[in-house]
Amino acid sequence: MRAMVIDRHGGPEVLQLRDVELPPLRASHVRVRVRAVALNHLDIWVREGWPSLKLPFPHVLGSDVAGVVAQIGSDVRDLLPGTEVVLSPGVSCGRCAACLSGRDHHCPGYAILGEHTWGGYAELCDVPAQNVLPKPPNLSFEEAACVPLTFLTAWTMLVDRADLRAGETLLVHAAGSGVGVAAVQIGKLLGARVIATAGSPEKLRRARELGADEGVDYEKEDFARAARKLTGGRGVDVVFEHVGKKTWTGSLASLAQGGRLVTCGATTGPEVPVDLRFLFYRKLSILGSTMGGKGTLFPILRHVEAGRLRPVLDRVLPLEKAVEAQALLHDRAQFGKVVLVP
Repeated sequence: MRAMVIDRHGGPEVLQLRDVELPPLRASHVRVRVRAVALNHLDIWVREGWPSLKLPFPHVLGSDVAGVVAQIGSDVRDLLPGTEVVLSPGVSCGRCAACLSGRDHHCPGYAILGEHTWGGYAELCDVPAQNVLPKPPNLSFEEAACVPLTFLTAWTMLVDRADLRAGETLLVHAAGSGVGVAAVQIGKLLGARVIATAGSPEKLRRARELGADEGVDYEKEDFARAARKLTGGRGVDVVFEHVGKKTWTGSLASLAQGGRLVTCGATTGPEVPVDLRFLFYRKLSILGSTMGGKGTLFPILRHVEAGRLRPVLDRVLPLEKAVEAQALLHDRAQFGKVVLVP
């Protein structure tokens, strides 16, 4: 198959479009013809590499895939070739206590498509049958690819970890990012007041179109001071944090007494200061989160099909322009998701 692969970690120059040989299809797996794959910052991090990441090369990036079932393994009984699908990006063993209790993202062998296993920057993608979900019929393949990883991550952060409630105030950082546009919508779906931050008036305008009640341009304004002003000095109940070092101190300062900060990323750096006196005196909670259980995608997709949540597609590029697509994410030049089509 044709695929965009990396043979080593490094800069954008390591991305190469070429033919690679597919491994044999496993009996429990499904082979999907990729119609669209949405980008995430994870793609850039995997391409660049980190000390504990040990990959066999060549490697195929891409976690968010929508496509058509092309072939089924001999043990698969409930799927037919030609079915339009989206893929759950988390791969787990399916047998351990975490998997069997619906917490498969806690599986000791947990992996993510495009991170530890081959992903969707290719014409075909093999996944376990339990990772295949029906594509909402009202979405194009490009729109459907915008949903899985970011909406699953944001839902788990706000619903399962932060326990966001109706009437509370939520601060969402980088509201133009893939996970940010999901968080704004989920926050409104849950009945929260949403304050969005972004780096331009245009991104803030679009965040308001998604449901944000207030917007703060973090390039021109101290967002922590703005958040306190907008809440009458009280502070926000929940901060949706995924930026890291650049926003961390202000995020903590934005919280009300007993507030919760939930984080899934460190785009601007992983090492952050925490004054424990401030933490315990104000009774704050810092919550880590990543991805979510496969079953969580079912209610998310129902909300998407009903129009209560919607994917935000920034632009579509051909697979051979993967370098350009990743540059858009790196430079924060998009609003929502950038999608590649093979």
